[in-house]
Amino acid sequence: MSFVAVDLGATNVRVAIGDKKGIKKKSSEKTDKNNGPEGIVKQIIRMIKILKPHPEAVGIGSIGPIDINSGKIINTPNLPFKEIALIGPLSEVLGTDVKLLNDCSAGVLGEYFFGAGKGIKNQVYLTFSTGLGCGVIIDGHLLCGKDGNAHEVGHITIDSNSELECGCGCFGHWEAYSSGNGLPKFVKMLSLKNNFKKTYQNSFNVENINSEKLFKMAKENHPFGLKVIEELGKINAQGFGDIVNIYDPELITVGGSIAINNSDLILRPIIQGIDKHLINRKPRIIITPLGEDIILYGALALATEMKMD
Repeated sequence: MSFVAVDLGATNVRVAIGDKKGIKKKSSEKTDKNNGPEGIVKQIIRMIKILKPHPEAVGIGSIGPIDINSGKIINTPNLPFKEIALIGPLSEVLGTDVKLLNDCSAGVLGEYFFGAGKGIKNQVYLTFSTGLGCGVIIDGHLLCGKDGNAHEVGHITIDSNSELECGCGCFGHWEAYSSGNGLPKFVKMLSLKNNFKKTYQNSFNVENINSEKLFKMAKENHPFGLKVIEELGKINAQGFGDIVNIYDPELITVGGSIAINNSDLILRPIIQGIDKHLINRKPRIIITPLGEDIILYGALALATEMKMD
């Protein structure tokens, strides 16, 4: 029996086939943002049919927020559509059971069944990608919430007086600083501060900055790049401290392209700076060993109905 796993992100759609032993085959495409919500659904169906025309069941880990009851994405800040219906259209066309979780909830499931979190009853998976979010297992139970969004930590307010606007329209959210979409705005904000302008004036063009260029600068020991990473690390240490104080996990695994491609620059300042924000005991914090496949592994666990001990 073969099952289908889908990782629906703002940047990429990834599809895999597999079973309870793991992934057997996978494919990836850039997310179709040009043909409306229906275009994304058609893209997923086409990718599934290429790999497995008649799957036993489909599991989806999707960007949020979602409405887990209606099977839809609702008002996501990272795609230009108000609503994307998933479960209804997919199950109708594919003729099989389709199950949906927020992508980070799927991620922590993947870690629990296939990764570093095997058998660990209190763990968090956090992603630094286009957006920022986490999935949580506490006392052996996956936390979902009334709509499936009990993990939108990217929308924790880091600074209530911040001038940085998050993609959701609020100001000062963690995602506004540390996500792939937020980082360029954070860099530009820092570049306008008097102490930064005086020290780093004309050192580089902030208008063309993105997360990839920023981390490349830091790896090349560019002073401004290093300083931005230092400031970013302080914010991330605060966010991780909030997560530890709220959920008290034994393990936090970290994924998403930003963290996976820049592991030391992301993790080191968090591990060094988190203690000042903690009341709970510090957990182990590592990059996920499942890499970019973690959401697919979780969606596969969902599709195959793997059960926690």
